[in-house]
Amino acid sequence: MAEFKEAPAGASVMTQATVWLENRFPTAFTEYKKHMSEYYAPKNFNVWYFFGSLAMLVLVIQIVTGIFLVMHYKPDAAKAFESVEYIMRDVPWGWLIRYMHSTGASAFFIVVYLHMWRGLIYGSYQKPRELVWIFGVAIFLCLMAEAFMGYLLPWGQMSYWGAQVIINLFAAIPFIGPDLSLLIRGDYVVGDATLNRFFAFHVIAVPLVLIGLVVAHLLTLHDVGSNNPDGVDIKKHKDPKTGIPLDGVAFHPYYTVHDLIGVGVFLVIFAAILFFAPEMGGYFLEYNNFIPADPLKTPAHIAPVWYFTPFYSMLRAVTDQMVNVFVAIVAIAAVLTVLRAKLSGVGKVAVLVAALVVIALLKVFDAKFWGVVVMGVAVMVLFPLPWLDKSPVRSIRYRPGWNKWLYAIFIVNFLVLGYLGIKPPSEIGTIVSQVGTLFYFGFFLLMPWWSRIGTFKPVPERVNFHPH
Repeated sequence: MAEFKEAPAGASVMTQATVWLENRFPTAFTEYKKHMSEYYAPKNFNVWYFFGSLAMLVLVIQIVTGIFLVMHYKPDAAKAFESVEYIMRDVPWGWLIRYMHSTGASAFFIVVYLHMWRGLIYGSYQKPRELVWIFGVAIFLCLMAEAFMGYLLPWGQMSYWGAQVIINLFAAIPFIGPDLSLLIRGDYVVGDATLNRFFAFHVIAVPLVLIGLVVAHLLTLHDVGSNNPDGVDIKKHKDPKTGIPLDGVAFHPYYTVHDLIGVGVFLVIFAAILFFAPEMGGYFLEYNNFIPADPLKTPAHIAPVWYFTPFYSMLRAVTDQMVNVFVAIVAIAAVLTVLRAKLSGVGKVAVLVAALVVIALLKVFDAKFWGVVVMGVAVMVLFPLPWLDKSPVRSIRYRPGWNKWLYAIFIVNFLVLGYLGIKPPSEIGTIVSQVGTLFYFGFFLLMPWWSRIGTFKPVPERVNFHPH
């Protein structure tokens, strides 16, 4: 056991208390130094680096408000809607807690989407941060599950019918689909059993997994170090005496204070929305969700919340015609591989056989099933991103100029898909969604090819930093 430290003579009460605690809980002080005061982050962080800490803030808001909501909410199909109305009307400050939670869900996705976008443009997923990115995408998946299950709990019209539609999609999976959807619902229709299942997962199971993934995400980040807008590894240049990176500053107090700026701006915007537009014109909370769930009355148009709509739009884009396009793409890809790739005769035959198998599967199963597959793969394709990107530089700052236009088109395309997912289906909307879906997948699946093309700018040895 290590020897106890002694407080200096005449030390303040605070110093004595700190020494007393450090003697009895040294692990806390060791971890504090490792992850805060002696964790050196690049000195050139910009505004895009606010969103990691903001995601932590919103997670805390969601957990705290969720605890207070659970105190009054009843997970019973006959009482759920009334209990939410009770919270809104009779519980002191209940309306504020409920709106903080519902608006916080949208804020969470806005912050996470911007955080992922920053990782995308600055190459924060490249070696040695592959595991940081993988944990981040797992957090995103977990967050989607948490939001979907929580959306059912108010037991309004859109909650009920949205869950009915999404769960029924699982029935399109061959062989196991009907049994899987029955297992998720707990009954033949969305009802009390479904509500209890979703409540248990939303309140206990998924948050535990989410918190575990967040911890893993932060630990792996601090083990390999943070990326920066220049994509330069600050560990290459250290002070020979202290071993401290020359282009790094201690996370605490520099970035903890720096992040307070982002927190302040975020809280002002969050409060403005909370008090003046908590439903955000029906995008954050649909008007149909203020009507009690009615299994006998289907809303005129059923759509998920805005943060799911890009993927929902991709699902709806998969029609029989779209499947034929997939068949053509597979056939062309197989022919080009055989003609251009340096493969043996056996290898070429294997490629053609594999293509024929894929084409057969595309034609055997209906478009609804492939729509579900496309929606799932649209998220899963983010996992292998560190290995898809073959660019010799990390940051978009030093990539060819046309890359910026490509990334801009990608984000516009994603926003358009999100908008179309909210709207009722239309012929022109379906065509645009199909083109957008092909572009989305092309962006990632063709990345090993296009990410190597062009003239790359020289990357500086050290970060570009301008004090402000």
